[in-house]
Order: sequence, then C-alpha cells, then structure tokens
Amino acid sequence: MPDYRYSARELSGQSVTGVLTAGTERDALSQLASKGLFPLQITVADTSKAKQASKGKRVSGRLLATFYTQLADLLRAGVPLIRSLDILERQTRHLTLKTVIQEVRNAVSDGTRLAEAMRQHPTVFSDLTISIIRAGEEGSFMEDSLGRIAEFTEHQEELKGKVVGAMAYPAFLVVVGTLVVGVMLVYFVPKFEPMFARMRETGQLPWATVTLLALSNALTQYGLVLGVVLIAGGVFGYRSVDWKAQRYRLDQIRLRLPGIGQLTRSLGVARFCRVLGTLLHNGVPLLMSLRIAKDATGNLVLAEAIGKASDEVTSGKSLSKPLLASGQFPPDVIEMVAVGEEANNLEHVLISVADKMERTSNRQLDMVVRLLEPAMLVVMAGVILFIVVALMLPIMNSSSSM
Repeated sequence: MPDYRYSARELSGQSVTGVLTAGTERDALSQLASKGLFPLQITVADTSKAKQASKGKRVSGRLLATFYTQLADLLRAGVPLIRSLDILERQTRHLTLKTVIQEVRNAVSDGTRLAEAMRQHPTVFSDLTISIIRAGEEGSFMEDSLGRIAEFTEHQEELKGKVVGAMAYPAFLVVVGTLVVGVMLVYFVPKFEPMFARMRETGQLPWATVTLLALSNALTQYGLVLGVVLIAGGVFGYRSVDWKAQRYRLDQIRLRLPGIGQLTRSLGVARFCRVLGTLLHNGVPLLMSLRIAKDATGNLVLAEAIGKASDEVTSGKSLSKPLLASGQFPPDVIEMVAVGEEANNLEHVLISVADKMERTSNRQLDMVVRLLEPAMLVVMAGVILFIVVALMLPIMNSSSSM
C-alpha cells in the first residue's frame, strides 16, 4: 500500500503533519477522520527510495543513543509519543534513521505498541532495546527505560572506541611494514642480482642471499598471480566453509590464547553482566534476560555456558552454581553473583561487576597493546636486518677474498 503525507488540524486548532499508509486516498481520509483530524492537504509520499536505501542497513550507536535521549526528554516534557516521533523524524538528517523513525511512527499511529514497531527493524534496534522498552511500556516507566538504553548504548560505544583506538597503531605498523618489505623485495633487491651472478655460479653465495633472491624473484614474477590466487581462495573459502559451524572452535581457540584469551573472556563476561544487569533493573524477567544477555558476550563458548545455566535456572536452581560448574567464569565473579542472589540485589551487583571487569579489561588491553607495538617493531627490524645482511654478506666476502 502507498504512503500518504498529510497536513491536518486537530480539534484544538493545532496543525499536525505526518505520513500514513492506506490503500487509497479515501482510506487515508477515513483514517484521519477517525483520529479526529481535519485534513488540509494529502499527497502520495515518495518514500520508496528512502525505504530501499534503509533496508538492511544499520545505524551507529551514537546516533541511536541521541535518538533515545531526545525521545525520553520529549516524553518527560509531556509530549505525546506519536508527536515526539514526528518531531524526531523531521529533525533527523540521517536517511536510514529518518526512514526507520517514520515507519515506527506510522506503526504506532495504527495502534501498534512501540516495542513491537521497533521489532520490525532488527538491524537497527537490538533485542536488548526492545525488551527494555517493552518492560517500560508495561511498567509505565518508558522515559526511564529510554534514558537507561541511551546510557548503556553510549557506554558500549565508548568501550568499542577504546578497543578500536588501541588497535589502530598496531594495524598501521602491520600495513606500513608489509609495504616497506614488499617494495624492497620487488624494486630494491633485484638490482643486486647481476652483482651476485658469478658468485652464484661458483656456489659461493651465502644461503641468506640465495633465499632472499629466490623470494624476490618469486614475488616479482608471480606476485600478481599469487595475490589473485589468495584473494580468490579467500573468497571461495568464505563462501564454501560453514563459518557458523566453525565459529565455536574458533571461539575456543580465542579463549585459550595466552594473554588474548584472558582479555577476550573479560570483555565477554563484562558485556554479559552489564546487559543482564540492565535488563533486570528495567523489570525484564530473569529467563528472558538470560536469553538476550548470552548473545551479548560475542563468544559461542560463553553463550553456551550461559544457555546451560539458564536451563538450570528454569528448573529452580540459582544462577551462580551452573555458571561456576561451566568453568568459563572467574571465581570472583561467581562469588559476587551468589552474594547478589542472596541479597536480592542481583541487578546492581551485575552492573558493579561489569564496571570492575571493564576497568580490568582496559588495563589488560593497554598492556597487550604496549607489548604488541615493540614486538611488531622488533619483527619489522628483524626482517629488514635480514634483507640488509643478505645483501651485504656477498660484498663483504668478496672484499675479504681480495
């Protein structure tokens, strides 16, 4: 059905504008009349391009945090939900978010609850957001729920930014080092090959130089073919291999890697505790909260342990015991969860645990990055030293023999 953009007046004389979905213009007029609106103008809205542009796309967490904060402020100020969404739609410049808000507003105008309207956009609104909003609708604390979602989203974006920022310099070193070594092998090393031709024939060329020249020749002659083969093989492997089936094994390896494994576990447990604590604090039932929070870990091994713990909770057991039995959670975290259960204060304890583990993870991340940077510099220096020594050895040998 087409969308119609309308301009109308309420019984109080207040002008309103918006978009609604109807089969015909007469149906659109009937919808406006049923809402007590007097239509001034109604036209077919050309939203097909915007909807196509927003289909399947995501919205950044910072934009969503701003949207949640503004919506909460409008609701606290007494502005009705539909008018609040209409205001946010008009002032939003991001095409995808603008279209999503418009569709959510239309669904709410047709009588759909806000949580269900947001559920129709799973690439934009997460299960966590939908569950908290649904709890806010049922408990009549929508404004507080939206404020907590905004705070949580901003916190997660800050944490993500710290991780990305910490890995930016090591990634830069890898790219620059690879380019430098590649240029040396392709353009610099071949210029020395004629100088070493006689020593190669007599078998006096050092093994390091022979290896370097062979590597340079292979890269010069077959570098393009090798690059195409690697890219094609990567694309074929990505499409043919069932990565979802292999991800569990990869996540196991990630947890067992020295240094990185502890950091991965800390970040995953911290996300789980924060999401679970936020959901419980907003009145979402424990079992539903566990189902949502287990996917927030980003690791299938941890998610499986939480899923089994959820099954145990269903049968009447406490949460801390099955988590301890899984062997995937630190003992101090288990102790704090057990204390929170006994004191009936689990949601606050979980958020406190998340704060503590995130601080620990930040320290661990800083340490890994600080160790990674000199290690990569040493590797790069070692590779360049090997190239220089391999080129200088024949010259030194020939000069000493003279």
